[in-house]
Amino acid sequence: MRHFSPKELKVHLEQGAKPVLLDVREPWEYDYCRIEGSALIPMGQIHRQLDEIDPSAEVVVICHHGIRSRQVAYYLETQGYDDVINLEGGVERWAQEVEPTMRRY
Repeated sequence: MRHFSPKELKVHLEQGAKPVLLDVREPWEYDYCRIEGSALIPMGQIHRQLDEIDPSAEVVVICHHGIRSRQVAYYLETQGYDDVINLEGGVERWAQEVEPTMRRY
């Protein structure tokens, strides 16, 4: 598993990368704020919706502070996903460093 800071992810996206942005928070969190282009699969649903995530894709896992996402990223690796990135600090840090107008909770 790799780890990206929000600024590293921003640069990665600006350089044309097209990773799967996998948000593993709860629906109410995702509805409140999210990184543009991210898809929601709550952490508790990952094992049931694993087939919705392309195992050959680069996957950036996102949560509120980076803890749940790290756990899900590790789980994905155990399931054979080999290009997994954890967003350090989650959407909270993204809002602080990249998108200061994003709603925060």
